[in-house]
Amino acid sequence: MPTIYYIRHGETDWNATGRFQGTQDIPLNDKGRQQAVAAGQLLGELLKQEQRDPASLAYVASPLGRARLTMELLRRELKLDAADYAVDDRLREITYGAWEGFTLKEMERSDPAIFAARHLDRWNVAPLRGESYADRLPFIQDWLRSLRTDTVAVGHVGTARTLMVALGLKTPAEALEGPILQGAVYEFKDGGLTIFRGEGV
Repeated sequence: MPTIYYIRHGETDWNATGRFQGTQDIPLNDKGRQQAVAAGQLLGELLKQEQRDPASLAYVASPLGRARLTMELLRRELKLDAADYAVDDRLREITYGAWEGFTLKEMERSDPAIFAARHLDRWNVAPLRGESYADRLPFIQDWLRSLRTDTVAVGHVGTARTLMVALGLKTPAEALEGPILQGAVYEFKDGGLTIFRGEGV
């Protein structure tokens, strides 16, 4: 399996206020742009330590704007053409359906039964008229099978959690624990995962 350097997109205003974005194209805020730059600097340092040329890697992002701008800011930090990367819909965030733009409290008020079921089994139960993590897993598995070289990927929380399961590193329950950090680099290499964090991450 090729090495994957995975970066979650930077912060948006909806992230900051606890609103679930799903496939809504919410732009990065100022902090999010700073996080994207920081991730690029961190990746550059990591590649230097590994004696790797950034230009030798493949680069791919989710089609959503917050992921694409993160990739472009990151590539600028690596002294690469900002626009020279691939876009792959298999890396997009899960769809939250009718709950996109909602906070957890608003989700619960909207449909208490589905909210309760999802609280018990967040991996398999989809949001109201949305997708579950289990629904997205085959797309990530298919993406992994398509990789031919070491790759830098920018995606979302859901992408990261399903990637951990697809690679056999975590069970679904384990993958749902804890945050997926913004401004960090997740290195999937040699059957393991190492998380690199810059200052303040």
